Order: sequence, then C-alpha cells, then structure tokens
Amino acid sequence: MSDVLAESALDQLFRHARTFNAWLPRDVSDEQLQQLYELARFGPTSANASPMRVVFVKSKQAKAKLEPFLSEGNRAKTMEAPVTAIIATDHEFYEKLPRLFPHADARSWFVGNQPLIDATALRNGTLQGAYVLLAARAIGLDCGPMSGFDQAGVDAAFFAGTAVKSNFLINIGYGDASRNLFPRSPRLAFDEACTIA
Repeated sequence: MSDVLAESALDQLFRHARTFNAWLPRDVSDEQLQQLYELARFGPTSANASPMRVVFVKSKQAKAKLEPFLSEGNRAKTMEAPVTAIIATDHEFYEKLPRLFPHADARSWFVGNQPLIDATALRNGTLQGAYVLLAARAIGLDCGPMSGFDQAGVDAAFFAGTAVKSNFLINIGYGDASRNLFPRSPRLAFDEACTIA
C-alpha cells in the first residue's frame, strides 16, 4: 500500500496549481524536459500503446514556426513561455506494440481497423498529455494547457510526412502570478459530477 502524499505535494499538483497566462524570464533546461518526460512516460495506456509524441518548442526558430498557427488570444503568452509542448498522437503507434506489449500480438488488434486506431490513439495520447502536465508540476514547473491553434497548420509544420497529429498545447515554465492570473473558477461538487453505483 502506498502512502498518501503530503498535503504540500497535493497542493502543488492540484489545489494550488493554476493555468498560467504570463511567464517569468527563467529558462527551462533540456534536462528538466527530459526529467519531465521520464516521469510522464510511466502513465498507463491501453496495452502500453504509448501513442503520445511531444515536440518541446523552445528555440526562437521553432517558436517562429509555431506562431502563425496560434489563435490571437494564445499568441502573446505562448511566445513569452520558455517552452511550449505540442502534445501529439502517433496514429501508427501499433507498430511499436511488439516491443511495448510483447506478451500478445497486440499489433494485429489494430492493423486495418482505423476507427479503433483513431479512438485508441486519441484517448491514450490525451491521457498521456495529462501526465505531462502533472509531471511538470511535480518537478516545480507551471503549466498553461490550451487549445486555440490551427491543428492542420501545426501538423504540416511539425509532423509532415508522418502519422502524428497534434492534440493540444501546454506552455511550460515559471508562471508569473502578478500578471493575467484570473481568480480560480469554481469546480463542480462531488454530487454534481459523480455517482457511486
């Protein structure tokens, strides 16, 4: 049985964590991004499919490539963020299943079944993207997850010639709580969102 995390850890991951829209001028190192992924990759996926692919947009050149595809409301904060993770999904994830799930012929479950491929890829890639967010918070970084971008444009710019498609973006860095941090919005209570059957 695992121990319950300390209250401070629960605050950092959930209760005090916020979606940031402004960023302090502090670098996020390549080593931090590797550490983030090393944690996030352990999140569960169907048949260990692991369809998420990530591009950590960090350099000026990569930021310039991403900028034209951002919605107006997301442009300034994304350009200011030290890193923007493009959380994407590989729709040929099943080709890696012989290595990732060797105890069954899991590849055969997917080959030729595009609806199952697409549903499995999107569901599990999104789940993995949520683990990226939690991993970033766990190592002391702040996040700003968002939609609001031209997916076809991002796919053409970053994933041309592949079966990888963008899903959502996460700005990553050290949030500036003094700018553009809105009051926390309410959440649904347990009885509004949950049923115990």
